[in-house]
Amino acid sequence: MSMSVGSSSAKDADPEPMMEMNMTPLIDVLLVLIIMLIITIPKQNHSVNLNMPTGTPPPMTDVKPVVVTIDVDFDGTILWDGEVIPDRAALEAKMNAVAAMADQPEVHLRPNKLVEYKVVAGVMASAQRIGVTKIGMVGNEQFQ
Repeated sequence: MSMSVGSSSAKDADPEPMMEMNMTPLIDVLLVLIIMLIITIPKQNHSVNLNMPTGTPPPMTDVKPVVVTIDVDFDGTILWDGEVIPDRAALEAKMNAVAAMADQPEVHLRPNKLVEYKVVAGVMASAQRIGVTKIGMVGNEQFQ
């Protein structure tokens, strides 16, 4: 009298693989990464250190800067403070005088909106080559 447990085909079959992933190592690695992140975060400061000047401030002077205005008309005519400049050499001579000053005046370049770009670019290139440092483009309502 023998006892049979299960069928004969079940004994010959391989056991099925386990389909679950072991989460314990993954959770351990994540916990270690979180702890490392918390340790490496810098301490929050609620104050900002500034090096403020000490002593009395220098006296305020209301000295207005000297301004030279260069207008470029629609036909390419260049005006230096309202005076017509006949050619590029005369313009560069005036710019040399400005560049030679210890405290250079501000040069405001006001081109007409209809003038060709090459004329304005030529004036700016001359100023850069000569060494005029305080030059800027200014809107001109009169010539527009």
